[in-house]
Amino acid sequence: MFYHSQNLINPIVPDEPDPSAANALQEGLGGQFGEMRTMMQFLFQSFNFRGNATPYMDLIQGVGIEEISHVELITKTISQLLDGSPRYQGDKYEAPSKDGGAALDMAKEQQNPHHYIIGAQSALPVDAAGNPWSGSYVHNHGNLVLDLMDNLVLEATGRIQKSRIYQMSSNKTLRATVAFLIVRDEAHQAAFAKALEKLGVDWGKILPVPKFDSSQFPEVKRLLDLGLHREQYTFRLDGSMMEQIFSGPSPFNDGTQLTTLKEPRESFLSPQAPERPEEFAPGLDPELQALADAFTEFKESGGKVGQNIAIKGDKKE
Repeated sequence: MFYHSQNLINPIVPDEPDPSAANALQEGLGGQFGEMRTMMQFLFQSFNFRGNATPYMDLIQGVGIEEISHVELITKTISQLLDGSPRYQGDKYEAPSKDGGAALDMAKEQQNPHHYIIGAQSALPVDAAGNPWSGSYVHNHGNLVLDLMDNLVLEATGRIQKSRIYQMSSNKTLRATVAFLIVRDEAHQAAFAKALEKLGVDWGKILPVPKFDSSQFPEVKRLLDLGLHREQYTFRLDGSMMEQIFSGPSPFNDGTQLTTLKEPRESFLSPQAPERPEEFAPGLDPELQALADAFTEFKESGGKVGQNIAIKGDKKE
């Protein structure tokens, strides 16, 4: 079973809408090495896990559960970059426009018009070229060492790609989210490298993690200074054996220590997307809105009888 908290694992930083940045970030969501792949790959490996090497299963599953939060974060970020874009300053456009203009005229010039035609200015399960996400990306070999090696390659490749995306835009909304994911990808690299090390695999000779100084990115350095790249979370209510793997010196031999926690130290409010009349979203007509408002009022009153609620001429005492 899974439980959900209506909070984000990292804050969404406000900035101007930027549809081009949103489309680049789609690669980090629905690309071959994006967050949807890491989420599904690690979860499938944990669900299909064989044998009693429970600490390794807990490690893989803990990272997989965190990836659900990453999919949520990156989806919200893409939607924020698209909402009202470009430079609408969050204003709502009428649909249809009273002056005869086209409220979504700019959409046809964007890199991915599907963001406006299909997604109503929100994220899609596709890569930056618009290709749909595919379950064929998921590797679940059924061999623990091979799975861990594959996962290490996946996290290393994802980290490189996100560093490239970071350098494609100075937009603060994009950079804050991508910086967080770069740091967490490093933590996951450490998790899978440490697991291989525990199994006696000299992963450093077989697969050296590409070395580059991600602290050159200011947003990344702030998170590294907080130690987020050496933490991993179990997200378990019934206990986990992850700490048997994710503890002690970092496998990168940099003098840092690995720490297992039940959950991240902080969480952040999830922004509510505004209505977009020009996209006919969510499209509540006055009657439905009145019904929704009346239901909200009824809930907030504790369901007490005696309040006057008028719904389109039908009065209930």
